[in-house]
Amino acid sequence: MQDGERFGPDYCAILLAAGYSRRFGADKLLSPLDDGLPIGVKSALGLQAVFRHVVAVVNPQASVLAQLYRAMGLDVVTNAFAHQGMGLSLATGVAHTPGRKGWVIALADMPFIQAASIRKVVEALAGGALLAAPVYQGRRGHPVGFALRFEDELLALHEDKGAGGIVQHYPQHLQLLAVNDPGVLQDVDTPFTTASPSPTAAIPKPETPTVPLPARQTRPFPH
Repeated sequence: MQDGERFGPDYCAILLAAGYSRRFGADKLLSPLDDGLPIGVKSALGLQAVFRHVVAVVNPQASVLAQLYRAMGLDVVTNAFAHQGMGLSLATGVAHTPGRKGWVIALADMPFIQAASIRKVVEALAGGALLAAPVYQGRRGHPVGFALRFEDELLALHEDKGAGGIVQHYPQHLQLLAVNDPGVLQDVDTPFTTASPSPTAAIPKPETPTVPLPARQTRPFPH
């Protein structure tokens, strides 16, 4: 595949956007970043640059976000039981996309991931990797790719039991991909973390703040 082409239909992305923003204190995925784009929209655009088919899993209260995603051309699926946890949302997305050779699972509150990092993950799957994830400064980040081999395990996820257990159980199958992209580690959990990170900055140290800011949050794989 030529660089810049989008993957499909054998591989698709699942964007987990069904959270309720309890720690953020507002509708997080609709909150604007420094460039004016809502957090959830920026995360989706990165995936659309790489995949022809992006599935967004939302909660029943996210009607505005769902409308935005549909206008962007995303395939929107509502998880009626999103309050039970991320695992069920992930399983919902996989169940909605049968017949794939693999899935790349992304979090909607991680808008700073470069498309090149996402592309590395799906290219690893297409090259035969069973599990794939980017690494920045020695730390594993997002998104994470799963080959068809793990479809049953993904479909069995429920409540707040996420795919992290699968990755931990099969370390011998995990292909780690070095990237120069701090965005693979950074989510947005507070209104103070909406600025794009510097590629040369250490994580989680904020980039040259002019006022004291809380440390940027990093996210383990869906738990």
